[in-house]
Amino acid sequence: MDKSISILDREYTLWVKELVKRYHSSQIKAAIKINKELLRYYWELGKDIEEKQADNKYGSKFYATLSRDLRHEMPNVEGLSETSIRYAKRFYALYSQQIQILPQLVESLYSDLFSIPWGHHRYIIDKCSDNPHKALFFVRQTLENGWSRNILLNMLGSNLYDRSGKALTNFKNTLPDVDSDLAQELTRDPYDFSFTGLHGKYNERRLKDTLLTNITNFLLELGTGFAYVGKEYHLQIAEKEKFIDLLFYNLKLSCYVVVEVKIGEFDFSDIGQLGGYVVACNHLLRKKGRDNPTIGLLICKQKSNTLAQYALESSSQPLGISEYELEKLYPEKVEGTIPSIKEIETKLDNEINR
Repeated sequence: MDKSISILDREYTLWVKELVKRYHSSQIKAAIKINKELLRYYWELGKDIEEKQADNKYGSKFYATLSRDLRHEMPNVEGLSETSIRYAKRFYALYSQQIQILPQLVESLYSDLFSIPWGHHRYIIDKCSDNPHKALFFVRQTLENGWSRNILLNMLGSNLYDRSGKALTNFKNTLPDVDSDLAQELTRDPYDFSFTGLHGKYNERRLKDTLLTNITNFLLELGTGFAYVGKEYHLQIAEKEKFIDLLFYNLKLSCYVVVEVKIGEFDFSDIGQLGGYVVACNHLLRKKGRDNPTIGLLICKQKSNTLAQYALESSSQPLGISEYELEKLYPEKVEGTIPSIKEIETKLDNEINR
């Protein structure tokens, strides 16, 4: 019995705990609703500014003036700073063209846009200001994965958008259409293994051990819906013992995913081994009516795309081939991302002289 509760009655105690749980649930629901309404407000504000051409019509101090006037009329309301109003304009400008192009998907787009926190949106706006497709990609990834702001910021800096769905695969020829597109979307090329901290000489065992030591980061890099099953997963095939490097289960695809990691260059023999493991998993692990066909993914240090494509065409199993990188993957265009000393000094001078 909880001694902090005054009435020493089990039924009463359980009722109090239920009331507390219910209250917290209502708080969460209220916070989600408030966030949606705030985002709708910013959307409409940005739309007004753009349609009225207000920033051109009312002069260079327009944003500061509007912020001051709104806060004067609503002194207890937060989120009406000059910075927030500027972001509201950018928020609408970034996505409005996409909504005009795809009017049949307006409600779906609104639902996605209004479902993540404003702080997340500001990060996405800063990093994807000229690319609505990329921005929506990160909005949906945030929704699917429940990313915190810090994780989102790291992902925005990892070139994830350019790597997603890029593995060489034969999924179109080996999986039903409904599964092949989703399976392709879940792949990346290259995979970012910089979190392992490996440099210099290392072998496959050390790489795999380090990946699992950092399992949270590894699962995050693999993508949506991956659950870890085992390392060097034992399969008894007739009188032979075989060991899968890494075995996962993907909850979105409802299938086992065999991952083989190679520190060298891809060769034909690798695809035969991977395909054999996939078939074995289908026979030994897959449950009919529950699991879809097993998928195989080979992650190697280097590959010839032509060689990899020939190997994939030779297999009837759904397989993919990607590379990995140990150095952090930065966007190709980094100019302006990290300010130079001159830019910092100029900004400081402007702040002092303002």
